[in-house]
Amino acid sequence: MRGIADTGFLVAYANRRDVYFQWAYALAEHILEPLLTCESVLAETAYHLKNSGLVLRLIETGLVRVAFDLESHRRELAELARRYADRQPDLADLCLIRMSELNPELPVITVDGDFRIYRRNRRETIPVIMPPHHLEVPGNQ
Repeated sequence: MRGIADTGFLVAYANRRDVYFQWAYALAEHILEPLLTCESVLAETAYHLKNSGLVLRLIETGLVRVAFDLESHRRELAELARRYADRQPDLADLCLIRMSELNPELPVITVDGDFRIYRRNRRETIPVIMPPHHLEVPGNQ
């Protein structure tokens, strides 16, 4: 499996107490090459886990790979921030939307329902892999 990793997936994978742990762990067994992500996602993940070393191990073990340069896409990110200002997206979400535009064949692996609303290239839905509906918990990201 290939994809783009969001914070919620990484937090769930690394935290056995997370409501989505079983889902994330089972999904990770099918990952054959590093998931793409951005530094903003890794910073959020380290914050939520309160463990930067663990996040660095996710890179070292090959679960994820940083594959985004914010500076190179600053203009597009600013446009996305304006477009979705009413939703108040964080920087990680903006970067993932842009990464989805750059890698249209890859789904975003997330627990964040906003990715059902966000659009890449203005109108295209973003393919996502999310926990089964019965596991979704409002406000858990």
